[in-house]
Amino acid sequence: MPVHGLSHVTLLARDLDAMERMLVGVLDARKVYDSGAAAFSLSPERFYLIGEGPAPVWLAVMQGEPPPRSYQHVAFAIDEAEFDSRLARIEALGLEVRPPRPRVPGEGRSIYFHSPEGHLFELHTGTLEERLARYARGRAG
Repeated sequence: MPVHGLSHVTLLARDLDAMERMLVGVLDARKVYDSGAAAFSLSPERFYLIGEGPAPVWLAVMQGEPPPRSYQHVAFAIDEAEFDSRLARIEALGLEVRPPRPRVPGEGRSIYFHSPEGHLFELHTGTLEERLARYARGRAG
C-alpha cells in the first residue's frame, strides 16, 4: 500500500509558550491539544493545525532541546498578496528574519525566519509546478 501523505511534523522547543505565540501569531495555527504536565509521549506536547481545507498540517511541538540551527526548514504556502502582511507579523513578534537565498524570476518569493527556539521556517508564494516549469526553461529563461 502506498504512503498516503504527510501525517505530521514534530519540533522540539524548550519554551512551549514562546513557540505557540509564534505559531499562532505568524501561521494562524489552531491549538487542538495540550498535554499539560501529563506526557503520553516523551515529554509534554502540544498539537496544532495549520492551514485550511481538507488536509491542514498537523504540527506537534514537544518540550525538549531543539537541534542546532541549519538550513533545514519547514515551508508553508502563502498567497503573494499576503507577503508583506506576514512579514510585518514576523517582525512585530521580534523574530529573526534570514536573508532570502538567490532566486531566479518565476519561482516565487520566500520569507525565511527563525522561531524563538531557532527552527527555520519559510513562507513561500510559489508552487512546485511553477518552480519546475521555471527550472525547465533554464537559467536565462
